[in-house]
Amino acid sequence: MKLLITGFEPFGTSQINPSEEVVHALAEKEIEGVELFTVILPVERFAGPDTLVRTFISAQPDVVLSLGEAGGVTAVTIERLAINLLDFSISDNGGHLITDKAIIADGPPAYFTTLPTRQMVNTLTETGIPAQLSCSAGTFLCNQVMYEMLHYIHKHQLKAHAGFIHLPQLPQQTAMRRPPYPSMSLEMMVAAVTAVIHTITHWYIANH
Repeated sequence: MKLLITGFEPFGTSQINPSEEVVHALAEKEIEGVELFTVILPVERFAGPDTLVRTFISAQPDVVLSLGEAGGVTAVTIERLAINLLDFSISDNGGHLITDKAIIADGPPAYFTTLPTRQMVNTLTETGIPAQLSCSAGTFLCNQVMYEMLHYIHKHQLKAHAGFIHLPQLPQQTAMRRPPYPSMSLEMMVAAVTAVIHTITHWYIANH
């Protein structure tokens, strides 16, 4: 199975992004049955989705699994759908602050992920890693790249699958906050995404 894993560069006031760190760690691993491609996306309204689609066209993966950071979440959060809305609470790294705008003007209101979300979350909880399903990927870049990837696959009638996972912040991002935000170690997040990849791989082989 050809798998494209994506993360994001740091944004806002942070100098680190757990999704980028996890992607770099995974790039050093060999995962049985998987040909792995990785890319770090800009946190920018146009460059982020464009980088994702260009990498997808180049790699031609069977599955795209995008990762992002969600401050305040207490668990690995597996997203079920992306909505056709840009509504930024902060500016992206390009200085764009977008309010109440569609991602794709004539696109559908939402796309559901095409990955086995229930199996993914069950795998994590059964192995002792906090995990949850979510029906809101927000209205910032995480939601946007999930929506645009699924839209591209749908528009071109491709057989690829795509989905998104939000990761908690790293301890070094939250230690100085009062009260401290929830966090998760990099080691646990890498273990979580690796376990998810194994689940997706078994599911993909069984269904193709």
